[in-house]
Amino acid sequence: MTAQANPPSLPRALLHPRWWLAWLLLGIGRALCWLPVSWLLGIGSSLGWMVWRLLPSRRRVTRINLRLCFPEFDEARIVALVEAHFRALGMGLFETLLAWLAPDAKLKGRLELRGVEHLDAATADGSGVLLLTGHFTTLEIAARSICLADRPFHAMYRPADNVFVDWWMHRWREQRSGRPALPKDDLKNLLRALRNGGAVWYAPDQTLEVPGAIFVPFFGVPALTLTATSRLAQLGRAKVVPFFPTRTADGRYVVTMGPALDNFPSGDDAADTRRINALIEDAIRICPEQYFWTHRRFKFQPPGAPDVYARG
Repeated sequence: MTAQANPPSLPRALLHPRWWLAWLLLGIGRALCWLPVSWLLGIGSSLGWMVWRLLPSRRRVTRINLRLCFPEFDEARIVALVEAHFRALGMGLFETLLAWLAPDAKLKGRLELRGVEHLDAATADGSGVLLLTGHFTTLEIAARSICLADRPFHAMYRPADNVFVDWWMHRWREQRSGRPALPKDDLKNLLRALRNGGAVWYAPDQTLEVPGAIFVPFFGVPALTLTATSRLAQLGRAKVVPFFPTRTADGRYVVTMGPALDNFPSGDDAADTRRINALIEDAIRICPEQYFWTHRRFKFQPPGAPDVYARG
């Protein structure tokens, strides 16, 4: 039986005056959620533009990533895409705020979850599911769309150093998703959740120098990539259902789920990892500015390959 969420109760220590500013900021965040969404996205876009102007190092990383991944784009389009990405990052800040704090009624008309029948079909026989996605600026509001569709899932998270933030994030994720949140390094409970028929949110597209990571192409460029998707699916006896979000031009959100991957895992970790990267690439091409390009995705390269971020 899948475990039900039991959000952590408020630690008395968080009532201490040292945390009053954090409570105030949380209250301000809740108040901001009552503003029209179009206003919040406009403010976020302007904030992102300011960050684009003020952080040349992140702007440079973003430009390098985009040039590597879209060599067919001319320089003018790359420059425009860099700015659009930073605006998307700014909007993503307020989208995260809405995903965390806005009431259901405010979001229901803006979030559309397509293909949820694929998730239902994958779990119909009691199988667990890895909800596979990528690190898009809209990833939090995409998760909220699954919550609104009344499909419980386990959210994986990285425990925060800040006690208040860690408590709030843990509590929010469990309240919204309806299942216990899972720390990223808690393999035992992750596999238990999958074997018990649970769905687990999972994004393997960040560069980590960990055992089992291999170099496979990402937009044709070697990228150190986790192969854990295959092993988790095998050990958890789980299916893999991809889902990807898009913010549309009118400020709405479409989250699309695909069918469970057939013949996965295949027994070839490298082939499986290339397949996952190809799925993420296809999703990125739909809305390239909404992917996390400020991440140094190609920080590690095969022996003898040049450092793509080195200054000339």
